[in-house]
Amino acid sequence: MLGSADRGRAVTEGDTVSAEATQTAVQGPVEICTLDDLERDWGEVALVGQRQIAVFRMQDDTVYACDHADPNSGALVMARGIVGETVDGVPTLASPLYKEVYDLRDGSCRTGADFTLPVHKVSVEDGRVLVELGA
Repeated sequence: MLGSADRGRAVTEGDTVSAEATQTAVQGPVEICTLDDLERDWGEVALVGQRQIAVFRMQDDTVYACDHADPNSGALVMARGIVGETVDGVPTLASPLYKEVYDLRDGSCRTGADFTLPVHKVSVEDGRVLVELGA
């Protein structure tokens, strides 16, 4: 289970990741944790197949997921980015390295840089967070 003592640690097989998450080619939604495992406005990392995925719980309990790799440098840092939203309510994530700001809904860069952050479909069912990897 993830908690404040587990910040920055990837979810592993001993946590809440199902056996499906350890396969190289992951198809369909994979349960990665419970909603209660995620702190609001804070990122956590889950290993899904061979990909590190950053997962964020917003103040309204909406959950977003994206690749943990920074689109600019490739460094595995996005879970440490700054979570926020625009004046019109668009959920955003600022890269902790180069400060590009990405829309968590579609991965587009809102600060003009020519980068896109891969985002993934998330659903919450009965308190369980499920992620389906995008391309």
